[in-house]
Amino acid sequence: MSDYRVVCRLEELCERKGQRFLVDDQPICLIRFGDSVFAVDDRCPHAGASLSRGYLEGDVLRCRIHHWGFRVRDGVCVDHNQPAFDARCFATRVVDGNVEIAIDD
Repeated sequence: MSDYRVVCRLEELCERKGQRFLVDDQPICLIRFGDSVFAVDDRCPHAGASLSRGYLEGDVLRCRIHHWGFRVRDGVCVDHNQPAFDARCFATRVVDGNVEIAIDD
């Protein structure tokens, strides 16, 4: 079962730029595309670098260290066909201007 937690206000997020937040000791990278927000584990599954310090190419978030890319919508690693390297994603929603993220129990 998932429990949604308020992380920030939508207007606090920069358009198309990863921003790091700590939610229940879990580092999360939030990326805003208009009124949609995507949440990805901030730790690169390949080498552990902060994905929020990376850069976007379309809807692909690239790690700043080795430039591996992960689709923000589903976390799939676009450079390697190995599901073990997919980034963990979290469900998000915007309620009354608040960005909420679902953290599994």
